[in-house]
Amino acid sequence: MTPLAHIAALPVRFYRLVFSPWVGHGCRYQPTCSAYALEALEKHGGIKGSYLAARRILRCHPWGGSGIDNVPPCKHDH
Repeated sequence: MTPLAHIAALPVRFYRLVFSPWVGHGCRYQPTCSAYALEALEKHGGIKGSYLAARRILRCHPWGGSGIDNVPPCKHDH
């Protein structure tokens, strides 16, 4: 993970530690949004990973989709 990705992952880790136990496990997507965010930051770095995580969180609402939504692969991954 890049240094910027580590910094961007701090709020996600904080959410998982503090708020996630209170929110419950009613996630519409698999993997959960927080797991998706951490994987996106790990694979794509701080800027693009943050963009992908924000886009995923914005899709997660009662009228949104559901199901399996994996992090897209990097262009350099084959």
